[in-house]
Amino acid sequence: MKIAAIDIGSNSVRLMMWADGKTLYKRMKTTRLGEGLNLAPRLSKDACVRTAEAVAEFVRAAEEDGAEKVYAFATAAVRSAENPELFTDKVKDLCGIEVDIISGEREAQIGLTGALKNSDGGIIDVGGASTEVTVRAGGDIKYTKSVNIGTVRILDAAGRDLNKINEFISERIKDYGKQDFSGYDMYAVGGTASRLAAIKHGIREYNAEVLHGTVLTVKEVENFSKLLTRMSVDEIRQTTICTKSADLIGGGAALLAAVMKNFNVKKITVSESDNLEGYVLSKTK
Repeated sequence: MKIAAIDIGSNSVRLMMWADGKTLYKRMKTTRLGEGLNLAPRLSKDACVRTAEAVAEFVRAAEEDGAEKVYAFATAAVRSAENPELFTDKVKDLCGIEVDIISGEREAQIGLTGALKNSDGGIIDVGGASTEVTVRAGGDIKYTKSVNIGTVRILDAAGRDLNKINEFISERIKDYGKQDFSGYDMYAVGGTASRLAAIKHGIREYNAEVLHGTVLTVKEVENFSKLLTRMSVDEIRQTTICTKSADLIGGGAALLAAVMKNFNVKKITVSESDNLEGYVLSKTK
């Protein structure tokens, strides 16, 4: 049976097609649903319309490709907004899909499941409006926390000035508390990690097989934050995989480096299996 899952994030909408226990393919559209959320906790009409249209397009594509079930779930941008119905009602009108608005804890859990299945270890998931950290040991969740900081919020609050970015991050990262996860196998999921892995490999087109398993050290990630905030947006677009996310990637790198340092994580492995796989697995148990 073919199943489709649609992840509605603060920066992009992603479609995954799944069958026989494996991912067939993923597609993505950048819609910036969470733009302006750090300035005012309300979704804009324009952002809702373009994001809902992207969801409807993916629903049609999935059904045409034989999907028997189509799931759609939304994360921080929708759950933290004062007017989520502006978006969810628009999606329902366009394609009849009920959007599942998941909590930060649920987002962390499905990200962990997608990356690690039942193994021990942890994930860092840098998103557009929130960042999740989860660690499992001995089969039990040792730590899980979702904090409302992400690449779109950073751009809204601090632009591309690295000093302002790091100042903004340092205040909000305190919500995680101090923990030492240096003894765990830690993985990174999400667009920021994938794009940094692509830059490390020097590739301009998304290739999950190349990116999956890429190891990034905290020093490499920190150096990327410096490089990518010095480069102009046009330079980033012309020389990296980051086309529609060129203005976000420097802040994303700074955030990932800061989270790694907070938890004493010296290196992190990029996983292209993430919350999309985790969500479908949770629905097919």
